[in-house]
Amino acid sequence: MERLIFLIGMCCFSLCVYAQEDSLFTSQGYQEHLNEEFANKDTSPLIDEDLENFKSLDFFEIDSAYIVKATFHKIESQVTFVMPTTTERKPIYVKYGELNFILKGKELKLNVYQSQRLSVDPQYKDYLFIPFTDLTNGETTYGGGRYLDFKIPQKSEVILDFNRAYNPYCAYNGVYSCPIPPEENDLPVKIEAGVKKYKKHSVKKNNSVK
Repeated sequence: MERLIFLIGMCCFSLCVYAQEDSLFTSQGYQEHLNEEFANKDTSPLIDEDLENFKSLDFFEIDSAYIVKATFHKIESQVTFVMPTTTERKPIYVKYGELNFILKGKELKLNVYQSQRLSVDPQYKDYLFIPFTDLTNGETTYGGGRYLDFKIPQKSEVILDFNRAYNPYCAYNGVYSCPIPPEENDLPVKIEAGVKKYKKHSVKKNNSVK
């Protein structure tokens, strides 16, 4: 039977709920921790064959240009919707807020979402989710887009670190069910930061992901 992952509910990496401004984990520390997660058979999404040969994920060089200040705007009139996934699973989300920022001279926006399932879970009630695509997808990064984790901020000015962009689990193993980034979170720039694609992927952004 297909083993589905509730990617947002299960917190695929142990550091997914760290605050976006938490200095405990630098970008380098984040990468090291991610590799530890993938090397551990109890926490790794890799199939057995890949796990046996795993040494490290492929990352872009850490680049401070991809650590940006953003302005967070909460959406007061939130409407629930079904976010498509790579399987028939239909999780319910709301658009919780928007992030406006400037990256390499371009004014950009990302929507921030909240899982309605997690919003009633005390452990994850502050957890938000940023799925996105960009011009690297299908080339140097996974064709189905990548994710950033976020927490409900206490102030309007926040830090957005694309060096912490990571792949959904379905980029590594077809048994997982992962949210597909909405089209409104398609960035018209190259985000050359974070995790690169794993092996070879032929999937194009906004299509179903293997």
